Amino acid sequence: MNMNLRSPFVCVLLAISLYSLTPVSAHHSNVAFETLKIQEATGTVTDWKWTNPHTWLYLAVDEGNGLKTEWAFEGRAPGLLSRTGWSAKTFKKGDILTIHYSPAKDGTKTGLIARVTLADGTILPYTPPTTQ
Repeated sequence: MNMNLRSPFVCVLLAISLYSLTPVSAHHSNVAFETLKIQEATGTVTDWKWTNPHTWLYLAVDEGNGLKTEWAFEGRAPGLLSRTGWSAKTFKKGDILTIHYSPAKDGTKTGLIARVTLADGTILPYTPPTTQ
């Protein structure tokens, strides 16, 4: 190899080597949630965040004492939800929803969405259809 070809080759090889040494940004698991437990909350949408890596649905939930508490529910990634018909416009502020969720292990007002039911009783599909 002559010197003109060796230099770019070495640079590419070095770049690949260094890239392989950098830590990978790991996706977090559902370890923060009690996934074997399902609870239910009904409330009013205060915000719907259609963001990666997870969507977030915020509800004002009546705790039974006349006070409303803000809850945050983590959902699947937009790419997965879009295959079930969800979009950035699926929910708007003021919508009444019932969320079935796995609660956070630390007791915070956070949950992992298992199912969403609209005020009219419609259960939204949450898992993309399988292809055969």
